[in-house]
Amino acid sequence: MTAADELEDFYDKTVTVRTLTGTGSWGDTWEETTGVRCFADETRTQVRDGAGAEVISETTLTCPPEYAGIFKPGSEVILPTRTAFVIKAGIADPGLLDLPAHVEVNLT
Repeated sequence: MTAADELEDFYDKTVTVRTLTGTGSWGDTWEETTGVRCFADETRTQVRDGAGAEVISETTLTCPPEYAGIFKPGSEVILPTRTAFVIKAGIADPGLLDLPAHVEVNLT
């Protein structure tokens, strides 16, 4: 088993991500990705957004690293219980260590 496969058993939720791709004359534009596997931690946490402001995250998602590009700030995530927006996202890359890489996403 590779390090990347070690987290597969924990990805027990499936969400839909509507990635914010821009704003035009007709409003915001989105690209939808369905079937995103993840683990959801519903613990309230204080985090800093991209501008450095302190905000409250209601949910933290952990996902496989191949989904890193779809979690842009402001994107909409449709969870099994509610809809939330991405505050920030980052990839945890273990480098030379034999640990699993993953994406960590803070949601409103």
